[in-house]
Amino acid sequence: MSGTTSPDPSFDSFATNYEAALNEGLKFTGEDRWYYARHRCQWTARSVAGHGLETRRILDFGCGTGTGTRPLLESFPQARVIGSDPSGESLEVARKDYADLSCEFVLPAHLAEVPACDLAYCNGVFHHIPPPERTAAARSVFEALKPGGWFALWENNPWNPAVWFVMSRVPFDHDAIMLWPGETGDLLRSVGFRVVTTSYHFVFPGFLSPLRRLEGVLSPWPLGGQYVVLAQKPVG
Repeated sequence: MSGTTSPDPSFDSFATNYEAALNEGLKFTGEDRWYYARHRCQWTARSVAGHGLETRRILDFGCGTGTGTRPLLESFPQARVIGSDPSGESLEVARKDYADLSCEFVLPAHLAEVPACDLAYCNGVFHHIPPPERTAAARSVFEALKPGGWFALWENNPWNPAVWFVMSRVPFDHDAIMLWPGETGDLLRSVGFRVVTTSYHFVFPGFLSPLRRLEGVLSPWPLGGQYVVLAQKPVG
């Protein structure tokens, strides 16, 4: 597979304290990372199931220390997760922490050796990829999917001012360059994806959790802390 660019291996330095670093920012939202991870994976599972996808192999692109593995398998219990990340130290942590689950972890250079996936999932990765390298990264996801496969690309929403505040408190987000939703859609189209929908999530922090029943109604509007672009690789 060509174009296997993804986040910088300098993430090796966060391999052993990734969770603590992330929670340093998330504590202002009143939730921990598991709340967000489960929502993302559950939403993704409902969405692709609605399109009739039978998900057996999932690419977790930019998996880091593998923290998305358990939520993905909770939402896709019949699947196998293939995590890919350029940080060798992070992959070693993932292999140790999730050895009992249906998963494997590979460097991007070895993705070509992995059978094609039905679904690709990616959370908060592309804002760490230098803009000139993002097309190659998106193309590598496209190539990793079967024809008809789906890509759920989750990113932080730059329209939301609280996102800037939270990211300023996360050590590994200091130099991140966020993507605007339209930019993300254009990026995926440029490598061959068909963009199906863009929606916004996580409008209400923990102390306003009773209002979360309204999130579905608000999802078309750029209010939430994250957005997801759901795209499909054409069949022919």
